[in-house]
Amino acid sequence: MKTLFGILLVLFVGSTQAQPPIPFDPNTQPTAPDYSNPDHWLSLPFRQDGADVIVKGEKAVSDSFKAADVFYIYPTLYGKGKTWNASIHNKKLNKKLEKYPVKYQASLFNQIARIYTPLYRQGIIKSFYDTEGNGDKALDFAYQDVKRAFEYYLKNYNQGRPIILVSHSQGTRHARQLINDFFDEPKLKQQLVCAYIIGFGIYPKNYELLKPCAYPTDTQCYVTWSSFKMGYEPEASSMLVGDICVNPISWTMDTFAKQAEVGILLNTAVKKKYTNVAQIHKKYLWVKSKTPFIKGRDVLHLVDFNLWWYSIRQNAKDRLAAFLKQK
Repeated sequence: MKTLFGILLVLFVGSTQAQPPIPFDPNTQPTAPDYSNPDHWLSLPFRQDGADVIVKGEKAVSDSFKAADVFYIYPTLYGKGKTWNASIHNKKLNKKLEKYPVKYQASLFNQIARIYTPLYRQGIIKSFYDTEGNGDKALDFAYQDVKRAFEYYLKNYNQGRPIILVSHSQGTRHARQLINDFFDEPKLKQQLVCAYIIGFGIYPKNYELLKPCAYPTDTQCYVTWSSFKMGYEPEASSMLVGDICVNPISWTMDTFAKQAEVGILLNTAVKKKYTNVAQIHKKYLWVKSKTPFIKGRDVLHLVDFNLWWYSIRQNAKDRLAAFLKQK
């Protein structure tokens, strides 16, 4: 049986040889989403979709009873294509997005929050390695979809409810700009429970009001990390590493190693327990684990969420409870 890591590795970086046309031209990219159309969202409340996966031993919670919203921005699964940006009508890609990142990341929050996942014209994986400036244009182009989706969500869905912002990888590149544009100001900051913006470099200097979370029940703040094997040091130029890291076991920023038996979601909706060690080292996360699908891997980017699935799940519950108590 293929491991989850192996499946994701193929999805993220396999078949990346196809080259989109150069230079980037916004006029030749696929048509824009219409966020008034429910089909242009991968997940929405009050319907059954990939964010509603139920882990064995748990019961589904009706969206009617959930006190918060999650706005989730998924990572890159667009590995090859003829355009710099993916079409939201690519059924094969959308199926993979729902089956993997939505299931293993967004679903973390389905006991406490209504989950909104907009389809967006994500930049092809090559965008991150392009040296001619076309990749940055493709990613900036993708962000405009995310921004419009969030604006539509605020106007039509949110109704003043608490917000949990969740993202990974390319999604976090977009989320850090979304924070600049919306949350780094007093009004919307007051609605933010926490931003779980994982797997891409975050720089606190870019924000005036919003700060990293220092303790497990801090609210109106953000957490971030990028995972690597204990002892491995990524290149200083790695786009995955920024200037801040939070430990997903202790939910603090100290550099002491923390060990805990954590619940991990593997390639089924069944909780597996492994003893993991997490330590902040040079603003990124060192991980020691016997989890089968990471053995022999130095860069654990693809499983930034899976390794701490139940730890994040519990932390989100704790932060929301603290947020609601303050209100």
